[in-house]
Amino acid sequence: MDDKQTHFGFETVAEGEKHKKVAEVFSSVASRYDVMNDLMSMGLHRLWKAFTIQISGVKRGDRVLDVAGGTADLSLAFARKVGDEGQVWLTDINHAMLARGRDRVFDRGHPLPVAQCDAEKLPFPSEWFDCVTVAFGLRNMTHKDVALAEMARVLRPGGRLLVLEFSKVWAPLAPAYDFYSFKVLPWLGDKVANDADSYRYLAESIRMHPGQEELKAMMERSGLRRVDYFNMTGGVVALHRGYKV
Repeated sequence: MDDKQTHFGFETVAEGEKHKKVAEVFSSVASRYDVMNDLMSMGLHRLWKAFTIQISGVKRGDRVLDVAGGTADLSLAFARKVGDEGQVWLTDINHAMLARGRDRVFDRGHPLPVAQCDAEKLPFPSEWFDCVTVAFGLRNMTHKDVALAEMARVLRPGGRLLVLEFSKVWAPLAPAYDFYSFKVLPWLGDKVANDADSYRYLAESIRMHPGQEELKAMMERSGLRRVDYFNMTGGVVALHRGYKV
């Protein structure tokens, strides 16, 4: 029997093939990921992540799970918030990305627990974490509904799920955003990371990702309540927040 079909950017592929293709993308870009983040967003990704930390409500002693945490920007910031009494887990499905994140947290003096795992099958007990975050990772997951349900499962009652992700841009900005995404971004990927194709996929994956209201509804179906979202940079990015009851 053929695999079910899903999207890899604008391409339709078998679900099993998508996992392999996404792994290839992030293994390819891992070494230049942080540099490209600064270039692609003109440094704005730092402000988006700082706002996420501010909105999280995380305090000393809390337990935090950073899903698809990659090179550990959020994990490091949360580690400073929770202090020695708290706990921050850095996780990612991709070994190359996780290895860079692991090295960063150790180099910065925060030897956090690190786990390579699939967001659709989290190896953590139910109702364990005060806060779960996923930043720029949900759109690469094959079964977003399953991943959201897993993240909700591991939250304690009263805990928060924060999803920071590219979203549906404000309509007047769309032509300029499309030009940047499909012309400038692959060019940058080629010149800086020697990989135009991976950054073309990243631009396409943003267009295939649910918009603000659709993602809000998905989070509510996963069992989260009081779901709201904050648009940033004209809707280029949105931060969704939902609570476990």
